[in-house]
Amino acid sequence: MGRLRTEIAQTRPDLLAPAVAEALTVWPAEAPIDADQVLVAPIDPGLADTAAFCEAYGVGLAESANCVIVAGRRGEVTRYAACIILATTRADVNGVVRRHLDVRKASFAPMDDAVALTGMEFGGITPIGLPASWPILVDARVVAAPHVIVGSGVRHSKIAIAGPALGALPGAEVIDGLARETV
Repeated sequence: MGRLRTEIAQTRPDLLAPAVAEALTVWPAEAPIDADQVLVAPIDPGLADTAAFCEAYGVGLAESANCVIVAGRRGEVTRYAACIILATTRADVNGVVRRHLDVRKASFAPMDDAVALTGMEFGGITPIGLPASWPILVDARVVAAPHVIVGSGVRHSKIAIAGPALGALPGAEVIDGLARETV
C-alpha cells in the first residue's frame, strides 16, 4: 500500500464522509472481511486524483480503484450506477453499463449531481455508503485484487480494502468486462 499510514476506518470518522462512516456500522455479515479490516489513511487533498495520488504515495495504478458514477436515461427516468474499476482501466459506459442500466444513453454523471446525490466530495466518491437503490457494478479485476485503494467519500483520505469485499457490498454485481485496459 505504498507509503500510506493506515488505521481502522471505524476509529477515524473524521477521515470519512458521513455516509461512509454510517455504512461501516451496518457492514454486511456475509462480507469476506469484517468492518475492522476496512482501513483508512490520511492524504493531502490536493493529491486525491488518481495519477497524482499514486505517484506521491507510491501506490501502483493496478492497486488503485476508481468509483465513477454513471447516469443513464430512458424517457423521463434517470438511472444511476456506480462503477468500480482499476485505475489501469476505463469503464465501458456506452456498452456494458448502458445495457445493464437498460437505458438508451449513458454517460458519466455531472459532477454537481454526483456530489449532491452521494453526499461525498468529487474525487473521493466511494462505493461504500452510496444510495441503496443504486447498483454497484464491480469489474472482475477489482474483486481479483488482494487489496485496492479507493476513495473514502472525502478528498483528504483513501480507503484500503480487500478487492473481494467490494464485490460483496449491498447492491454489488461483479461483471467480467465492465472495463477495458488503458495502461
